[in-house]
Amino acid sequence: QLQLVESGGGLVQAGGSLRLSCAASGRTFSNYRMGWFRQAPGKEREFVAAINWSSENTYYADSVKGRFTISRVAAKHTVYLQMNSLKPEDTAVYYCAAVGSGDYYLPSNYNYWGQGTQVTVSS
Repeated sequence: QLQLVESGGGLVQAGGSLRLSCAASGRTFSNYRMGWFRQAPGKEREFVAAINWSSENTYYADSVKGRFTISRVAAKHTVYLQMNSLKPEDTAVYYCAAVGSGDYYLPSNYNYWGQGTQVTVSS
């Protein structure tokens, strides 16, 4: 089993920044993908960003491209999501997901999920 624990959420004003962290523990994999998704009240879970662990290739939703950056530190088994120029519409619970295969933007293609961390952006 792989455990994922997110941290770094909070309340920030529009235009501000936050950095989310997702620490992985337990079973390790030699090559896998990790992603960030978010879910606002009354909406479906949506893709935010993903990174291939070995190649470090990254993928972003159009809505966050140029504002968010996903990265990882292999030695710490941790993936980060740096969020800049935050907007009220970025408000959601953010989830870390791991061991993805297939289309990177589909939640159903990930096997492990964290508990989520709330991000609230005030206008």
